[in-house]
Parts: sequence; C-alpha cells; structure tokens
Amino acid sequence: MLLKKQTVWLLTMLSLVVVLSVYYLTSPEQQGTNMAVTEEQEKEQEKEQAVEKAKESGSSEEKAQVTITSGDDEFAAMRIAIDEERSKQSEKYDAEMGKGDMSSDDINKAYDAIEQISEARISEEILETTIVSSLDLEAALVRIEGSDVNVLVKADELSKEAANEIVQLVDSEVKNAQNVVVEHQPKK
Repeated sequence: MLLKKQTVWLLTMLSLVVVLSVYYLTSPEQQGTNMAVTEEQEKEQEKEQAVEKAKESGSSEEKAQVTITSGDDEFAAMRIAIDEERSKQSEKYDAEMGKGDMSSDDINKAYDAIEQISEARISEEILETTIVSSLDLEAALVRIEGSDVNVLVKADELSKEAANEIVQLVDSEVKNAQNVVVEHQPKK
C-alpha cells in the first residue's frame, strides 16, 4: 500500500513539473530577468544604433540591403539590418502564436516560418565563413530568400572559377537554391 502511494505521489509531481514546463515555454510574456533576455536586448540596441548610423549616412534600410558603397563596416551594417528585419518577422509570428486564437495548422505554419528564418541565418553564417576562408576574401554577405540566394563578396576581381566555386558552395549548403546570384564589390 505504501509503495502505491509513493508511486502516485511521484507521478503527480512529475506531471506537475511537465505542465509547468510547458506553460513556461509557451507563455507569451516571459520575465526579462535572465541573462539571455538581457543579452538579447543589448544586441537589439546595438543593431538599432547601427541602423541609425546607416540612416544618418544617407541611406535607408531598404537601400542598405540593395546598395553598398564600401567597407566591411557596411557589410556588417547590412547584416544587422537583415537580422533586424528577420527578428521582427519572428516576433510577429511569436505574437500570433501567443494569442491562442489560431488553429493548429496556422500555429504549425508560423512555427515552420520561424524555423526557416533561423535555418536561413545559420546557413548564411556558414556560407559567409566558408566563402571568406576558402577563397581568401576580405568579406562576404549572403542573403537567402526562399530559393533565391544573393552573394556579395569584397574583391577587386572575381574570376568565373571563383564565382562557380561560390555557386557550388551555396548548392551544397542550401538545398532548394535555384537562383544564385554572385556579385563582387571592389576594395577601396
């Protein structure tokens, strides 16, 4: 009899822990007291400052994504603008999922969209690092938008062989890449 009471007690406690864990992970508003949230807020502030700096230099966020003048700082500013745009999209999906009035299909679609955003960012980082190291370039910027991949590298000249190698690297990393554009920006 005592063994059954202990088993029931243990199962009750375990189920309580599971329920609280699920509630914590799915709650729309989490407290900003942990270090991860604090660090994320600091990164967002740095991104906002970089975007403001880009705006002050005479370019808007949209132009920053399309037009580049020179320097690794501009590649970094463009990356920050892209990351900010994606984090806004992710936050929008998170907010929609947190409302609770969505169907399970819509929740799954929103979750898949968030996962795609995250996977695109990871693939972009891997490609940028690989391109810079394997081709000995100063900088690279990769932007994945669905099946389109835009690659911008900093080099005075970009041979056909180097461009082909970049396309092959993109094909190996991005599974559904159909339209790969490789451009170069001269060093100044």
